[in-house]
Formats: sequence, C-alpha cells, structure tokens
Amino acid sequence: MSEAPKRYLPVRPNLDQLKHQAKDLLRQFRGGDSAAVAEFKEQGKGGVLPAEAKLSDAQLVLARSYQAPSWPRLVVACRLVDAIWRDDLETVREIMVRHPNVLHEDALVRPSNWGPPMSYAANLGRDRIIEMLHEMGARDHAKAFNRAALQTRIATARRLHAMMDFPKLPDGALGDPAYTLSADGTAMLFELGARVMDEHGNRLAPVDVVLETDSRKPAAKHAILEMYVQHGLTLPDTAPMALHRGRIDLLEEHLRRDPLLLRRRFRFDEIYPPEMGCHDEVMATHGTPLAGATLLHMCVDYDEMEIALWLLERGMDVDEKAAVDADGFGGHTALFSTVVSQPNSWANRSDEPLTAPFTKLLLERGADPNVRASLRKQLHPGYGDEPIREYRDVTPLSWGERFHRKAFVNEAAMRLIVEWGGRG
Repeated sequence: MSEAPKRYLPVRPNLDQLKHQAKDLLRQFRGGDSAAVAEFKEQGKGGVLPAEAKLSDAQLVLARSYQAPSWPRLVVACRLVDAIWRDDLETVREIMVRHPNVLHEDALVRPSNWGPPMSYAANLGRDRIIEMLHEMGARDHAKAFNRAALQTRIATARRLHAMMDFPKLPDGALGDPAYTLSADGTAMLFELGARVMDEHGNRLAPVDVVLETDSRKPAAKHAILEMYVQHGLTLPDTAPMALHRGRIDLLEEHLRRDPLLLRRRFRFDEIYPPEMGCHDEVMATHGTPLAGATLLHMCVDYDEMEIALWLLERGMDVDEKAAVDADGFGGHTALFSTVVSQPNSWANRSDEPLTAPFTKLLLERGADPNVRASLRKQLHPGYGDEPIREYRDVTPLSWGERFHRKAFVNEAAMRLIVEWGGRG
C-alpha cells in the first residue's frame, strides 16, 4: 500500500486551495486511490467506507495531516494569517475574541519558525496588530523581537524591545539576522548591546551561520563580518576568509605572500573553519561541492563577481580543477558550479528572467565546456531525507541534466554551454 503523503502548511496558506484539496482527497478515497486510503487510515478515519465517505471526513483527514486538530481550526489559521498579511486589524481582533486560545498557539497550527500571532505579525512589520495582541495578553515578545530582527523590520523590533522594557539581549541574539544576512538587523542589535564574545572570551558571533546560510547577499555578508571584527572578533587570516569578507585588499596581500595562491585548492575546513563554529559538508549550504575547491569555485557559489574578475585579471586559469579525493570524486572546474549552485536556487524562485553571468564570463575567458569530472553530493537536511548521490564522468551540461534537485540548476547556464559546444 502507498504511504500517506507528508503535508506541510505553507507560510501563507490559501483556504480556497485547501477546500479544493479536500474535495480531491474525497474523490481519490472514493475511487480507491491507495495513497488516499493510507491517509484516511493514518489520520484515524480508517473505519470509513469509501462509498460512505463525506466531505467532512476528507476535511478532517486533511486538517490532521496538516497537524491541525480539526477542519474549523485549520480554517481559523488560514483566516488569521490572511488577515495579518493584509494588516486587517479588525479581523484579527474578531478571531482573537472568538478563539482566545489562538493568541498563544502557532499561527500556522503546526510548529513553525514564524511563531504565534504576535511573532507572525512581527515578520511582516504589522505594528498595529502587534500593539493589539500585546494588549490582549500575548506573551511571545522575545520571539517576535527576534523575528523582526531576522526580517529587517527594524522599527518593529525597536517597538518590541521597548514593550519588554529594554531588556539585555541574550547571547544568541545575533543568530537570526545572520541567517537572513540582515546587515541592518545586525547593526541594530549591536546598538542594543549585542556582543561578539562573552566575558570569558568565548565567541558568540554566529560566523558559522553567516557562512553556511542558504542566503546569498554578498554585500550584506561582507558588512556583517566586518561588524563582527569592529566589535572585537578576530577572524582567521586566510584567503577563503578574505573572500568571505569581500576584501580584495586582503586577497592582494595573500597573493603577495603566496604567488601560487591562484592555484591553491582549499580544504573544506579552510573554507568553513570549525573554530568559527562551522560544520560538515552537509550542514554548510552550497551547490556544487566546495571541498578541495579554488577561490574561483567559491566565487561562483557565493555570487562574488567582483572577486572572480579580480582572480581572472591576476591570471587565474579558468579551468583550474578542484582536488580529487581518495574515491575519485572531484576534479571539476568552476563552470560546473555555475550550473549547480546555491544562488541558482534563489534565481529560480524569482520572477526575473533567469540569467547566467558567471557561465558567460567563464566561457568567454576560454572555459572548456566539455571537461569531465565525477561528483558526489548530499544536500542539507532542510531539503528532506537526502542520501549521498554520485554523478560519475559528467560534463558541466550532464551535471545539470542529471542533478536531482532542479531548483539548484540554472537552465540559462546550460543553454549557454550548449551554444559554446557543450555536450552531455
């Protein structure tokens, strides 16, 4: 028998879509669809006969699969979230009066980073709603403050800080804006007393979050790391860290000291230093593997065009390969990274036409479109239950064709490679 599907309510659920989904589930169950039958059983409605099933049965099953106790509770969640997005103060008030328990429950019913209604409103900077929920007895001020800082809702964060009577910030306060690379949020937290080290000299600044987050905002990333340094944190004096900081002046100094810098292949722990709290290759969010990569490979996955140009102007070989490990994986050029990368996952979500500036740059500088390599990749657990996958003897083009998560693949890059004679 098929397994019941795993359902996750989106950040802004659409009630009309859920109503259609319930009708589809009922139709599938009545038709004997194995997944629908499994879902009914899993959600405690296995005793219902398909011929006797009602829409209310399907609605309850669907609600439970979204971790709501009932269909009416799911409807309340959808109405509440929609009202917060629309800054509809009166509808939020009406919901809270009729369902006071909702004030302290997750707005999305399921456990969510967006939190209870006040925190959810803080994500969107809905100050009027926050004030009202505060007066109604909301208690999630600290989480709401953190979410406002994460989302760069600076005025909202300051308002919440005042509501809490200007408390001392906890040691982990810098982590939220680090994840979204919010330079303004980080600056505000420093104004309010955030620290990069504790009284014993232990690092508090979440450098690991800044380096490993899936966000790609180079200018903001540079600014945050420089703020950490300005407030007393010492970062490793390495070429990869200079690249992370966007400091061409430091890279110039590294090149002066090490004329072979442009041919260097850096270990994973040099790119993601464990002394800064960094983790293994799976936890550090990137696309094409960076273990044993060059600075040029790093530039592609971190969207550092200015540094890439500097490297090429200083004479870096556009086809410099990453190291090959003991199992024969590696040996890929930076062109592979333009096809599968973390920035691609953001570009593919955008409404803007997909472009491939790094691919164009490397091909114009003479990159071989048909170089071959073998690659092994496991994505961050945030993308689901991801096994290690192997891609043997692939070209940049076939790397993109075969890669299992198309959100990371740049179709514009693949078209360019084909135009330049690339083959799968």
